[in-house]
Parts: sequence; C-alpha cells; structure tokens
Amino acid sequence: MPKPQDLAALAFQHAPEATLVLENRVIRRANLAVRAVFGWEPAALEGRSMRVLYPGETDFERLGERALDAMRRAPMVRDARFMRRQDGQIVWMEGQGVTLTPEAPHRLAIWTYRPIEPDARVPGLLTPAEMRVARYLVGGMTSKEIARVLECSPRTVEVHRASMIRKMQVRNSVELIRSLLDSGAAG
Repeated sequence: MPKPQDLAALAFQHAPEATLVLENRVIRRANLAVRAVFGWEPAALEGRSMRVLYPGETDFERLGERALDAMRRAPMVRDARFMRRQDGQIVWMEGQGVTLTPEAPHRLAIWTYRPIEPDARVPGLLTPAEMRVARYLVGGMTSKEIARVLECSPRTVEVHRASMIRKMQVRNSVELIRSLLDSGAAG
C-alpha cells in the first residue's frame, strides 16, 4: 500500500488540469497536464516566473493585481484570461486559484488552468467568431493577417472588431485589446 505522501504526489502529477504551485508568482511545481495545456515540460517551467505564460508584461502585472485583490476578498478565485503557450499561441483559459497564505495571497498559491474551447460562447458577451478574432488581436496580428489565418476577408475581421468594441464599451482597438487582456470578456 503506497504511503499517503506518495498518493498525494501521484495525484498532483496526474491531475487532469494543468496545476501550478506558485510562490510569489514563481512556478515551484508543475504537473504533467502542463504539457498539453501550455506545451511546456513541467521541469522547464519550474523556477520560472509566471510571466512566461502571459501575452505581455502589462497582462502579467494587471492580472496579478486583480488576482491579489480577489484573493484578499476570498481565498479561492476563478476567472478567464488570455495566456501564452510555449509556441507563442495565445489561448483563452479558465484559471482557478487558491491561496494558502491569505495574509499575503501571492506568497503561496495553487492555480489550475484549462483552455476554454474556441467555439465556447463567453456568456452574454462575445460570439465564438469574435473570440477567434480576439485571440489573434491580442497576439498583435493585423486584420489582414487575421483574415489570412481564419480564411475570411479583412472586412469580416473589421466587422467583428467593431462589434467587440461596441459590446465591450471601449473607444478603439487599443482599449479593446487592453480590455480583452484584462479579461473583461470573462463577464
């Protein structure tokens, strides 16, 4: 019969969702599911800042502050955000985190991540087509580049962008991207 600590280690390594143990936003442990979700080998992530999993520095800072505020109110939080795979692909993810140190939420936390299906509708906000366009917008692609990837016209991309600007109540594409990266689309 395996010892309880061996069972706990086995459960962590084989958990079905990508699971990270963070100390001050540095990855201390990563389970095997990070391969499928983020494209990284677990050992390659360990010791690295969570920054490697975000589209940009601003996203890393802004989402870190938002998580800190949320964990001060409740020890467990859930949200959706854009994250970056090792190959650079931007993916819409659901994250769920719990702090083990409520007095300093980032000191020790456990987060799980799972990709949100590209065709899943963000409740009450963006359509699946808009989410596909949004994914490439936050990656810095132009309308023409997005149109090539999605095999549609640049005009179609512009229509989706205009719709997202209206729905997210922002003034321009810069604010739209900032809002998307800030996970405002999570509702």
